Amino acid sequence: MTTRLSQDEIERYSRQIMIPDFGGKSQIRLSESKALVIGAGGLGSPAAFYLAAAGVGLLGLIDGDRVELSNLQRQILHTTQDIGREKVASAKEKLAGLNPEIAIKIYPTRLQPENAPEIFAAYDFIVDGSDNFDTKFLVNDTAVSLGKAFSHAGIVRLHGQTMTVVPRKSACYRCVFQEPPGPGELMNCQQAGILGAVAGVIGAIQATEAIKYLSGMDEELLTDRVLTYDAKTMNFRTIEIRKNPACAACGEKAERRSHELR
Repeated sequence: MTTRLSQDEIERYSRQIMIPDFGGKSQIRLSESKALVIGAGGLGSPAAFYLAAAGVGLLGLIDGDRVELSNLQRQILHTTQDIGREKVASAKEKLAGLNPEIAIKIYPTRLQPENAPEIFAAYDFIVDGSDNFDTKFLVNDTAVSLGKAFSHAGIVRLHGQTMTVVPRKSACYRCVFQEPPGPGELMNCQQAGILGAVAGVIGAIQATEAIKYLSGMDEELLTDRVLTYDAKTMNFRTIEIRKNPACAACGEKAERRSHELR
């Protein structure tokens, strides 16, 4: 366990250590923490970049895709020279170059019901940068069942939304969206398009929430609220949400089942 920061660490993280609500103790907590980023794409790239820069002790990256030319407009961890490479390998190279002080573990695979519980168990906070609803619901249900806090986000065209979930304390993703939409009901960014900078804004907010939680600055997380962003009008809006007692993931019956299994 880290009890003090090296001189290099003090210099590297000096601009956040000097924040009154942060300080050296929060930096030490951050250096002992473990964060998992799902997807090394539009959301995962900025989120992982800022988490690495901030000094998260262990950063996990899971993505089964390879870099394509159309990714480069928004997936800032990758360059033209990375086309054809595994995204997690490309991302690890950039993040290790940014901050060699942290550990990085990569999973060149897709998140599935079979591997999600084992992977999630090793981390303190999950950043969901996935681009499909099946994965978003899988992240929610797995994280809630394991008691792992996480950040949800979605982006399309000029719009983004994000919320933070702390199991057993706040509403979860399934409290708001009970089931995945049917085929063709909603378009993703591959079908509808996305402005790259919108992914950057939302991914940076996800990283901020993760850093706040992991460093102990967790009194004012984006819980029980959905933050929406409209880049066309440059408006942010916060929508209050409530925990659903009948939620299939975190409701009273689900919590009783989870308690019985433990």
